[in-house]
Amino acid sequence: MSDAAADGSASGPVADSGSILERYSTRALVAAVTVVGIVALLLAGLAFPDSIAGTLADALTSRFTLASALRLSVPIAFAALGGIFAEKSGVINIGLEGLLIISAFSAIYVADITGGVWVGYAGGVAASTLLAALFAVVTIGFRADQIIAGLAVWLIALGLAPFASQVFYGSPNSPTVATTGSISVPVLADIPFFGALFSASPSVYMLFVAVAGSWYVFERTAFGRWIRASGENPKALDTAGVSVTRVRYAAVLISGVLAGMGGAALSLDLGQFTGNGPTMVNGKGFIAIVAYLFGNYNPVGTFFSTMLFAGLDALQTVLQTQGIGVPRQLIRITPFVVVILVLALVGRTRLPEAAGEHYETEE
Repeated sequence: MSDAAADGSASGPVADSGSILERYSTRALVAAVTVVGIVALLLAGLAFPDSIAGTLADALTSRFTLASALRLSVPIAFAALGGIFAEKSGVINIGLEGLLIISAFSAIYVADITGGVWVGYAGGVAASTLLAALFAVVTIGFRADQIIAGLAVWLIALGLAPFASQVFYGSPNSPTVATTGSISVPVLADIPFFGALFSASPSVYMLFVAVAGSWYVFERTAFGRWIRASGENPKALDTAGVSVTRVRYAAVLISGVLAGMGGAALSLDLGQFTGNGPTMVNGKGFIAIVAYLFGNYNPVGTFFSTMLFAGLDALQTVLQTQGIGVPRQLIRITPFVVVILVLALVGRTRLPEAAGEHYETEE
């Protein structure tokens, strides 16, 4: 009999199931409080339409708010999906912010010199994938510290993209190019509020496909199981004859592709790259990390987490124009305050067992 069994302490599956229940109960509580709060706000808005509650209720039920939330969620959600692939394989990629920055600029530059929006989109994805490949070589091939390498990716992109824009355009901000436009479904696009789902940019619909596809890969394919095993028990995966190194390389490259799609969509949906300060990305890559942690590494849960942050961002934009008597500076920081609160609530999220650890293939 083991020592743990002898002294009656919980171990193994029992302890794990307890921690899983605790994590999910916390998320369920947050979700329940959020839903109750929204319902209470809507009821208060109906009862007192001229009050602050009424203004908030109008903003929440505005089609413009949903459309903005969908648009703002695209770069965050794509980066978050990429982060899931990398981290589930055992590689912590905190350089998502850098991948978004480099792809946002590259997409605009390629679109500008070729005249093709979708060629530019492909260029942005290619740039992000190349930077992710460099990160993979450094961390997997040369076994560098993943956190330091991820920060390096961010800092390289943060300096390189505005510098390149300054060299090519004489300004950290690029000139405008053609945008990706939008897709509108007749009749359905006229539905109040939910019509925003049927009149959006192509990147929004690509995101829906990416979320569903990522879920399918993790839940229904052998490759998804290999990724999970690479992050949880790489030795067992190696013993089964699957190369841990190749799986991790593939996962990190996929993270580069997905983050590149988000960055390219961010700039091409607007038709310009803005390189001032923290650039137009402005922390979206770091919010993506919070989103997939809060979504518990589930693509669908991550998408809804992203919509929470993007929705708050869209809501604060609407409220700044309403004159509700609250300082604009306070309204503007609301999404970031929520990010901090979510970080505190998901502090017990369990990382993959081998995340951040290097693995030597056994001979």
